[in-house]
Amino acid sequence: MPNIRNPRSGSMQFWPRKRAKRAYARVRSWANVKDAKLLGFAGYKVGMTHAIIIDNKTKTKTKGQEISCPITVIETPPLKVASIRFYKNTIDGIKIVSDVLSDNLDKELSKKIIMPKTVTKKVEDVKDFDDIKLLVYTQPKLTGIGKKKPEVFEIAIGGKKEDKLKFAQEKLGKEIAITDVFASGQQVDIHAITKGKGFQGPVRRFGISLRSHKSEKSIRNPGSLGGWSAQGHVMYRVAHAGKMGFHQRVDYNKQIILIGNKPEEVNNDSGFIRYGNVKNPYLLIKGSIAGPAKRIIRINTATRPNDKIPTEAPRISYLSK
Repeated sequence: MPNIRNPRSGSMQFWPRKRAKRAYARVRSWANVKDAKLLGFAGYKVGMTHAIIIDNKTKTKTKGQEISCPITVIETPPLKVASIRFYKNTIDGIKIVSDVLSDNLDKELSKKIIMPKTVTKKVEDVKDFDDIKLLVYTQPKLTGIGKKKPEVFEIAIGGKKEDKLKFAQEKLGKEIAITDVFASGQQVDIHAITKGKGFQGPVRRFGISLRSHKSEKSIRNPGSLGGWSAQGHVMYRVAHAGKMGFHQRVDYNKQIILIGNKPEEVNNDSGFIRYGNVKNPYLLIKGSIAGPAKRIIRINTATRPNDKIPTEAPRISYLSK
């Protein structure tokens, strides 16, 4: 008898396979940076195009030659700082102890949170804390995606505790541009929510094989539900139909090809499909990223950068429009 090998269908790397809680990702870990600066940003996915770049990798057969490269365009209007959040390390983990709001919040923010009538807390009043993060919100009104309700999320700050406090005080209530956080050629981690696929069967959802054509019942079902029956339900390991897509995923070490400030250099006459024209500074990211057009994408400093990726961005000789 041959050695029958039957590996399981569907990766157990991501479990449970359920939908994300919201349309923009939650970041659980941040890079360890010594300088006092923001460790992340956010933008709206525009779409994809391609570019002809000069390969600048040191150990490739195409070094110095023109190669075609897939490009993702992300529109990055400035973020605004809503508040400074102070955290304290406790036995139950890190807990928020105080939140100092800005006194010049945009009126669009009232669509997302309950706006305070007066701001009484001051930064000087908070003495005991271990960490600081900035609560920021986006400005979709500056784009052409057709919404005004902003997204609100936290971004960590690098450096020591004293440097974080000084940096946060300077940025409270002000706008932060993409050029203040990232530079061309830098590696970033992309946190995003994938495109939703709806209710799908086990063949598409887990990649199980079709049953024999002599199967008396279904063809696209898993067949056996497993040897266990005493637990009173079907085990999660069995590939079944369910909702697919709209999952939170992280794509590590994506390279920024270009940070552009002139939208006319990337826009075409008819605009991007299902998006329109770019109106703000934008990023060109090498490769594809998760999510459909118009979805918010969180861009963070790489937590584990790849040494094989050059620190300088490749030169673009042609950008398709």
